[in-house]
Amino acid sequence: QVQLEESGGGLVQAGDSLRLSCAASGRTFSSGTMGWFRQAPGKEREFVAGINWTGGSSYYADFVKGRFTISRDNAKKMVYLQMNSLKTEDTAVYYCARNRSPSFTRAIMSREGEYDYWGQGTQVTVSS
Repeated sequence: QVQLEESGGGLVQAGDSLRLSCAASGRTFSSGTMGWFRQAPGKEREFVAGINWTGGSSYYADFVKGRFTISRDNAKKMVYLQMNSLKTEDTAVYYCARNRSPSFTRAIMSREGEYDYWGQGTQVTVSS
């Protein structure tokens, strides 16, 4: 069993930065690949970034490349999403999730169905 809790969201202006955190509980955290997704009002949830269990490899959606960075600290059971140069279109609820697949590929990390545990989400609002 893994429980996930996001924090760090808020209201910022375009161009600002935020760091989201995801606190995990459960014995299998360090062996699981982790991902961040987001859901904007009226839109489907979409993949943002994913990281393998060591933290040495990651994937990003094209719309956040160069602006967002995913990282993890297995000792603390934490996953982070550093978001820089935020845009109004980044406004969404951000979720962290644990991927159940032992493989780490872009296709697997970007598919919602490959994730078995989700947090409740944290709201990020970017104003112009």
